[in-house]
Amino acid sequence: MSIPIIYNLRNIRARWTSAIVAILGIAGTVGVFVAMLSLARGFRATLVSSGAEDNAIVLRAGATSEITSSLDLDTVKILQDAPGVAQACDHPLVTPEVVVVATFPLRSTGTDANVQVRGVSPNVLEIRKNVKISQGRMFQVGLPELIVGKNASLSYTGLTLGNTVNFGGGHWLVVGVFDAKGTAFDSEVWCDTRTLDDVYKQPSNIFQSATVHLASAADFQQFRSSVTSDPRLNVAVSREIDYYAQQSQVLTILITILGGIVAAIMTIGAVFGALNTMYSAIAERGREIATIRALGFGGPSVVISFLLEALLIAFVGGVVGCIAVLPINGLTTGAMNWQTFSRLTFAFKITPGLLAMGILFALAMGALGGMLPAIRAARRPIAPALRSL
Repeated sequence: MSIPIIYNLRNIRARWTSAIVAILGIAGTVGVFVAMLSLARGFRATLVSSGAEDNAIVLRAGATSEITSSLDLDTVKILQDAPGVAQACDHPLVTPEVVVVATFPLRSTGTDANVQVRGVSPNVLEIRKNVKISQGRMFQVGLPELIVGKNASLSYTGLTLGNTVNFGGGHWLVVGVFDAKGTAFDSEVWCDTRTLDDVYKQPSNIFQSATVHLASAADFQQFRSSVTSDPRLNVAVSREIDYYAQQSQVLTILITILGGIVAAIMTIGAVFGALNTMYSAIAERGREIATIRALGFGGPSVVISFLLEALLIAFVGGVVGCIAVLPINGLTTGAMNWQTFSRLTFAFKITPGLLAMGILFALAMGALGGMLPAIRAARRPIAPALRSL
């Protein structure tokens, strides 16, 4: 025979002050837990969405990122003739790219931050189809002109349409702003490859990477097998989407670990709050518990009833915590991408799955905080409590 749930609801209402303390402790812990996971999820989603299934990125074999890679012009020419490469107007859709890092002052703080500057080919918009010019125009080949991602334009002083900025020893005119649909490219600055090499006094036929648009996603294996087996080449080939997923791992793991440590510390406090609430309830309801036992409700029924009460409090705390953190969904922030040593702007990403994890996390805290008091309640002797009536 089980104790009616209305009994638990009545007791929570009667002792609402202590219940609210426990609810707020659990809500705060759940809020931090979901916020940190949404931060990591947003960072990863921003990078992963930068890649396309029908694009391949080619780096020097053994390179872990574009910054540490190097390809020469002969390699690029071989890539352009490889099977599976898409063609447009009789030219292959391959963009060999140069990547450098320049510093620009943040609008929010005035301090300098690293921005990834990417030298690209004029056909880059045919290859990265998620990138569109939203203001101004495309840069002209051979001229010191820039197009900047929308997040870069909003985040840094000087990177606005029509403005002239100085970096790398050159004077650059911002002629366009592009929208990359929330991907990592929105935090970048693009220009002509050869012009970037000239300004930085770098060899004109050396590139960090080459991005290849394939005729179809199914052609990836054919393309990779062809170029990796070519004795003239020493390259590694990845799907663009897989490359950017790998780039997200370091910071995603770091954020998750730090968030886990903070949440663990807060969990201890929340569990003690639940323990205190439930032990107080037992102390105040000793005669009630004895009467319930005398009416024929066994120890397991009492354990289940008190545990259910703790879970109800935890569930409410979890819901409150999830609701409280919802306003940060979509808010943008920035962090250093340790793979590229440049700042990446991304948004918090709260998903239904994360909210469900927050509720489960709250219920776990409720179970931890309610189990021992529930067992203690079930073991209370009946006779002494009844004699005190």
